[in-house]
Amino acid sequence: MDLPGCDPVRLDRTYAQFALVNRAVAGWRGIYLRQLRPRLSQRTPATLLDIGCGGGDVPVMLARWAALDGLRLGITAIDPDPRASRFAAERHAATGVTFRQATAAELASEGLSFDLVVSNHVLHHLAEDDLPAFLTESAGLCRGLVIHNDLRRSPAAYRLFFASSWPFTGSYIRQDGLTSIRRSYTTAELRAAAPPGWAVLRHAPFRNLLILDKGRAHA
Repeated sequence: MDLPGCDPVRLDRTYAQFALVNRAVAGWRGIYLRQLRPRLSQRTPATLLDIGCGGGDVPVMLARWAALDGLRLGITAIDPDPRASRFAAERHAATGVTFRQATAAELASEGLSFDLVVSNHVLHHLAEDDLPAFLTESAGLCRGLVIHNDLRRSPAAYRLFFASSWPFTGSYIRQDGLTSIRRSYTTAELRAAAPPGWAVLRHAPFRNLLILDKGRAHA
């Protein structure tokens, strides 16, 4: 699905089906409740940046949960791929999330910063040499907490996805998902690759959270 010449209809179906997959197994409800919600307020506005938002379902979920809890949260979601940005902006036009076709480096060059920065399933797409720069950029854009949620490679995760992904026909979900699991980090590998100050937590199901708490570091 990352190839520029892939079938656009199949690609849009993939973005739509990713919303179902992320809602079921990406673990964002727990991340919101334990990591994000405690930093939000009913009185003071907070800002969140989602880097590499794809079809846009994760920032929309976060915005909806915050609104239901009466918390003030403004969300910007970026992706460098024009196809993803177009899909997200069109599909989620009425959600209040701001979608942009941009990179983290471009936002940094504009002098922007956010209280919270997150990403979903981005780390395994990066070449090993690109990880330090990506983490530096995401940290530079954040005043508080950075959370990168990614797949955790394991034989069990691969077997489970292989067995359960047959219903996702007409898209790149199955092919992309199996490739992504193979490319993802184990917990030990991610801890070895993470710069000082970053923490790696295991998160169910089959996820790693790479976290930088700048408030705690400053304290």
